[in-house]
Amino acid sequence: MPTLKRIRSSATGRLHARPMQPTEAGAPGLYSLSLEGERNGLIYVPTTYRADQPAPLVLMLHGAGGNAKDGLSIIQEWADTFTTIVLAVNSHWQTWDMIVSDYGPDIACIDQALEQTFARYAIHPNHIAIAGFSDGASYALSVGMMNGDLFTHLLAFSPGFTAPANRVGQPRCFISHGKRDTVLPIDQCSRRIVPRLQQTGYDVLYREFDGSHTVPVEIAREGMHWVTT
Repeated sequence: MPTLKRIRSSATGRLHARPMQPTEAGAPGLYSLSLEGERNGLIYVPTTYRADQPAPLVLMLHGAGGNAKDGLSIIQEWADTFTTIVLAVNSHWQTWDMIVSDYGPDIACIDQALEQTFARYAIHPNHIAIAGFSDGASYALSVGMMNGDLFTHLLAFSPGFTAPANRVGQPRCFISHGKRDTVLPIDQCSRRIVPRLQQTGYDVLYREFDGSHTVPVEIAREGMHWVTT
């Protein structure tokens, strides 16, 4: 049952979980996380992970109509290359709570998934990212901007907008978008988002590519490398 503290934090989009000294033993591999309301998450821990060497963490959020497996698949192949743990969760509805209504159940779910991850794995506090594709990218930017005291990096693959309830800190941003995207057209989306972020002081690395509404392999690889450097 969710705590009152988590409910209050969820309504404001704030996350409570923080990296810590692990209290449980975590091993490399692909695992399911049991979360509130019978929701599941996935975590992939690279074979190169060592408990005495804190690893970067990327929380990856799927697009509308997707699921945790879809989100994980976008960047999982680079996890071993960059010794990065990848965490993915399912949205409560067909897409993320804020896009449907208000911040709430998805924030609570993410918070619980992060708590479980921090309890089992050594995470480098200077390399914690929230990432997403499409609606997940919009959500990642928004949640990341509200939790810049936790997330050091924000990765947005083809975002549509940002809607933070407030801003805390100024994490670094990586944004990519296809020039031929007909789902979330680049002129109405990233070409507006990026200048606004830069004008408010965010450090943004922006990549446009000749493609549609997708995440090219080379873009995913660059984003993962960017998180770890």
